[in-house]
Amino acid sequence: MTTTTTRRAAWGLILAASAILMITMAARLTTGLFLSPLNTATGLGIASISFAMAVGQFMWGASQPVFGAVADKYGSVPVIVLGAVLLAAGLAATPFVSTQMGLLVTLGILSASGAGAGSFSILIGATAQRLPPERRAFASGFINAGGSFGQFVFAPLVQFLIATAGWATAMFALAATTLLTIPLSWPLRGKPQAHATVGHGDLSLGRQVREAMRDRSYLCLHAGFFTCGFHIAFLVTHLPGEVALCGLPAGVSATALGLIGLFNIAGSLTAGALAQRYRMKWLLAVTYGSRAVIIALYLLAPKTAWTFYLFAAALGFSWLATVPPTAGLVGKLFGTRYLATLFGLTLLSHQIGGFFGAWLGGLAFVRFGDYSWMWYADIALALAAALVNLPIREAVPHRATAAA
Repeated sequence: MTTTTTRRAAWGLILAASAILMITMAARLTTGLFLSPLNTATGLGIASISFAMAVGQFMWGASQPVFGAVADKYGSVPVIVLGAVLLAAGLAATPFVSTQMGLLVTLGILSASGAGAGSFSILIGATAQRLPPERRAFASGFINAGGSFGQFVFAPLVQFLIATAGWATAMFALAATTLLTIPLSWPLRGKPQAHATVGHGDLSLGRQVREAMRDRSYLCLHAGFFTCGFHIAFLVTHLPGEVALCGLPAGVSATALGLIGLFNIAGSLTAGALAQRYRMKWLLAVTYGSRAVIIALYLLAPKTAWTFYLFAAALGFSWLATVPPTAGLVGKLFGTRYLATLFGLTLLSHQIGGFFGAWLGGLAFVRFGDYSWMWYADIALALAAALVNLPIREAVPHRATAAA
C-alpha cells in the first residue's frame, strides 16, 4: 500500500471490513433466537442461560482492547484469523454442552471473544490508519452498516433454520459461515502508518491509555456507550421473550431483529455522513434521546406484530448509529495510532452495559414475569446518556474539508 491510498484500494478495505463485521455481528446478534431452544434442550432456565449470554456480552467487549492492542502492534489479520477460529469453535461446541458452565465456556468465552477479534475496534482502527482523515467518518459508518446488514440477513435465516432443521443445525451453519472472515481479512494485511496520527505527541501505548483515562471527554463517551450496550444486549437477548409474552409467533421476533438491522444500515450511513459536518457529541445526544422517546411510545402502543415492526424500524435507525461518532470522537481526541485500543476500551464500557442488560433482563423476567422494569430502566439510561455527552470538548467541524 502506497502512502496515498487509491480510491479502489480504499473501497476494497472498506468493503472487506464491512463484510467481516457483517458475519461476526450476525453471529452475535442472533444468539437471542437460541435462548428458548437452549432452555428446552437443557432445562437450565431462562435466568441461567441469560447469565451465560451476559458473560458473552462482557467478553465481547473485554476482548476488544486486548485484541486492539495486538492489532496496533502486529497488524489486524492475525487477530481476525484467531477470532474466526475461536468464534467457529464456540458456536460449533454449543450443541454438545448441557450445563451452565459449558455455555459459559462456549457462548460466554470462546464465541464472544472470537467475535470481538473481528469487530468494531479492530476493523475501524485498521481502516482509519489506511485512510485520509476526511474519509474516516464515512468509512466507520459504512463498516457499521455492514454489521447491520448481517443482522438483517441472518436473523430470519437463522430462525428459518431453527424452525425447519433444528437449533443445533442452525448453530453449526452459523459456525461454518464465520470461517469466511479468514479470506476476507486479506486486504487488511500489513501494519500501515501512512495516515496514522497521534493526538498528544509520539506516546507509547501505555502512556496514551493513561492520558485518555484522565480525559473527561473520553470518560463521558464511556458513560454514554455503557447505556448503548445495555439497550442492545437487552433487546437482542430478550426481544424474542417479549414477543412470546404478547402471544405472537417466533417469526415476529426474527423479522423485528432483521428490521432493526435493515434500518440501522440507513442510520449508520447517515451518522457517518453527518459526523463529517456536525459536532459528533450533538449527534450522540440526539441519538440517545430519541431512544427514550421510541421506547416510551412502544410501551403505550398495543402489542401487535406491526407495533413490533414499527418499533424495530424506529429503534433500528439509532441502533448502532452511535458507533461512527463515538469512534470519530476518539480519533479526534487522540489520533488514530492507537485507535483500535482506545475505541476498544469504550466498547468494553459498552459491553459492561451489555452484561447488565442481558443478565438483568433474565432476572426481571423470573422475578416479575415480564420486562416492564427493564423498559423503564432503558428510558432513564437513554436520557442520562443524552445529557452526559453534552460536556464533551469538540471543535466545530471544518465544513470545507468535510465536503472535500
